[in-house]
Amino acid sequence: MTSWETSSSWYDKIVGDKGHYYHQHVIIPGILKLLQLKPGHRLLDLACGQGVLARYLPQNVDYVGIDASFSLIQEAQKKSHHHFIVGDVSKPLNEGKFTHVSIILALQNIEEGGAVVKNAAVHLEKDGKCIIVLNHPCFRIPRQSAWGVDETKKLQYRRIDRYLSPLKIPIQTHPGTQNSEKTWTFHHCLSDYTRWLQASGFVIEVIEEWVSNKKSLGGQARMENRSREEFPLFLAILVKLDRKFVS
Repeated sequence: MTSWETSSSWYDKIVGDKGHYYHQHVIIPGILKLLQLKPGHRLLDLACGQGVLARYLPQNVDYVGIDASFSLIQEAQKKSHHHFIVGDVSKPLNEGKFTHVSIILALQNIEEGGAVVKNAAVHLEKDGKCIIVLNHPCFRIPRQSAWGVDETKKLQYRRIDRYLSPLKIPIQTHPGTQNSEKTWTFHHCLSDYTRWLQASGFVIEVIEEWVSNKKSLGGQARMENRSREEFPLFLAILVKLDRKFVS
């Protein structure tokens, strides 16, 4: 099981109490719109980090968050009254069934991604739904994607160097400082994710691609805003259990 324990303080600092900019303005609003959570619903948040989603839930939604990092779970418990557990998100819990499961900006940081998807299915009620949010696997591949500018056409473009091959990619936290540490992210193509979902008994209800809502100013604003609107940052997949797989 991949753990971000050594990077927990860095991660907690950039997320903070309310989440980073995209949590607040793109990701959390998108999740809440898709899940339509109501009082009485139960949500299991796999790889919850320091529990940012829990702090945006409607009242009376029963929430359980689990993460492999002890330090992040400590921070989550300080920031919220909800229930948090240190544990392996690829293995079942003794917490019963849930109406909803979320895996938010985390699946790409876990080596055993298929096992986490399977675990989500294990914990869902028969009419339950799971939402997975990813850094877009087609356009945001660490070290294998970048922005470029075509000066002739005055266009900003996205360059992709690799896509189909699974990759284990090192990520530096605190880059350029004496406290720099290394953790890992794992790239998979869309075919891998859909294969994991199918093998776990899921069918896809909705796929949404979320773009940045930021706006550039100045001489390059037109091309930067155009590319920002065309290349999504995040991929959201809402799935439910296929009734053929539900006993």
